[in-house]
Amino acid sequence: MKHGEYKTPGGKLVIVDFTVADGRLSNVQINGDFFLEPPETLELLNAALEGADAAASAEQLAQLVEQSVPEGAQLIGFDSAGIATAVRRALE
Repeated sequence: MKHGEYKTPGGKLVIVDFTVADGRLSNVQINGDFFLEPPETLELLNAALEGADAAASAEQLAQLVEQSVPEGAQLIGFDSAGIATAVRRALE
């Protein structure tokens, strides 16, 4: 199990846990002390990274997350770049 953390400039913690199988992320779980509206959006964020290439850059990972956020949803205290940073830290 890989574990990465990133503390955003505003002070919110983003945690990402996952495994790597055949060079791809799997069993992705994003956690932290941030807020999300609506809460169901978290499932979409996890799904966005499921199967992502473990060699992807932080920018590529952030783009996957960004594309999964539905219209009107709000990431409060964190963003897609923070999630991507936590993933890259787990992989390094």
